[in-house]
Amino acid sequence: MFGKKKTAHTPLVMSQEKFDTLIGRHAEIHGCLRLQESVRIDGKVVGNIEAPRDLAISVVIGPNGEVQGDVLAGRIIVAGKVAGNIHAYERVELMASALVQGDIKYASMAVEHGAKLLGLLLQVDGSDTPTRSDRDAQDAIRKAQNAGVNG
Repeated sequence: MFGKKKTAHTPLVMSQEKFDTLIGRHAEIHGCLRLQESVRIDGKVVGNIEAPRDLAISVVIGPNGEVQGDVLAGRIIVAGKVAGNIHAYERVELMASALVQGDIKYASMAVEHGAKLLGLLLQVDGSDTPTRSDRDAQDAIRKAQNAGVNG
């Protein structure tokens, strides 16, 4: 009635991207990963994962994958667990099985029903540069609250 179209629910689909670097299910890595190519993590990484802004690098954390540290990359897909902050220069995708305990900064985002986030979301301009003293999300909330009170 009234010309409504029925839209099919299309869940997010894990990318068919080719990965030259795979961290296997039984692998555990301690230390900072500085990427020059896309990576899929099915094991455990304890430490930060960093990719340069000028390279189109994806970080995929599979359903069994776990990262304890911050993740910075162009595109970040989470189906496993992340205990740390995420900064995606382009896009973040949270699958239904995702658990993120930290703040997420993103230019574009997709969240599948069932994903869990214990942190803040902050949409940023694609040219935003992450800082080591990363309190940006909380600062933005304070600024918004002050603007609401003052304006």
